[in-house]
Amino acid sequence: MTAISPQLRDALQDWSLQLSALRGASQNTVTAYLRDVTGFLHFIAVHHGGTKGTAAMADLPRTDLRAWMAHERERGVSARSLARSLSAVKNFIAWLTDRTGDDATTILAARGPKYRRKLPRPLSEDGAKDMIEGVAHQSDEPWIAARDRAVLTLLYGCGLRISEALGLTATAHPLPEVLRIKGKGDKTRLVPVLPVARAAVADYVRQCPFDLAPDTALFRGARGGPLNPRLVALVMEKVRLQLGLPATATPHALRHSFATHLLSAGGDLRAIQELLGHASLSTTQAYTAVDAARLMEVYQSAHPRAGNAAKSA
Repeated sequence: MTAISPQLRDALQDWSLQLSALRGASQNTVTAYLRDVTGFLHFIAVHHGGTKGTAAMADLPRTDLRAWMAHERERGVSARSLARSLSAVKNFIAWLTDRTGDDATTILAARGPKYRRKLPRPLSEDGAKDMIEGVAHQSDEPWIAARDRAVLTLLYGCGLRISEALGLTATAHPLPEVLRIKGKGDKTRLVPVLPVARAAVADYVRQCPFDLAPDTALFRGARGGPLNPRLVALVMEKVRLQLGLPATATPHALRHSFATHLLSAGGDLRAIQELLGHASLSTTQAYTAVDAARLMEVYQSAHPRAGNAAKSA
């Protein structure tokens, strides 16, 4: 931070507060953005051999941006991470020049590195069901088996993140027909709860040996403390190996499966976006690519002409 001018340090602080207060960004997001922009500003100061003030940000040539991106790639930063860093830098400069009245079109029009977005890797419908049933047979303690089944049923049946499921308190029981979930960035969404999910949680609560006082963790570990998400991942890994499922069969894959299977059944993309709590529709649209890819696989394997073309090739 020593190479960054006091003006820019103050601006960074104000910008980060705005991200939290007005845009509802999570603390992790704000921390990552601050790290990215701080690294950029430090590079620019060193690159020019001295500190730069706020006014200089609008006049930065695009060559400075290219030099910074080349420096980051040489450090081993991936194209995906660099694209995120560039987005943070442009966000900060846009916010800054909006307040100074300067024109930063040159910087804001800069394009980031191209990268192939990783597609979600959902389980098949049978794979998801087998996984849920499989975890219920991994423990000699009936209440732990019921607990693991309940957690996975929430992930697949409601599309919850593992942190959201394990963040539920005992106050949530009995589960209502619609659950209010606070997700990333403290954004709240309403999620319908299937009867099978309510039944699974009720079965776990009935067998749980610990006092589930209000406002304490709903899901408990073997010693009574809040359930560690790593334990959920481990039991899924064990079942994955037993079933011969791919390494991508993780807790988050069940959330992907929830979205993909809804879309395959004719679900509306906007509605799925709301159910998942995605801030941007573009994030949810990744599931359309998954569905299209799966459809093409079926076509290639089942269509007579596709099969003949494959043989002749």
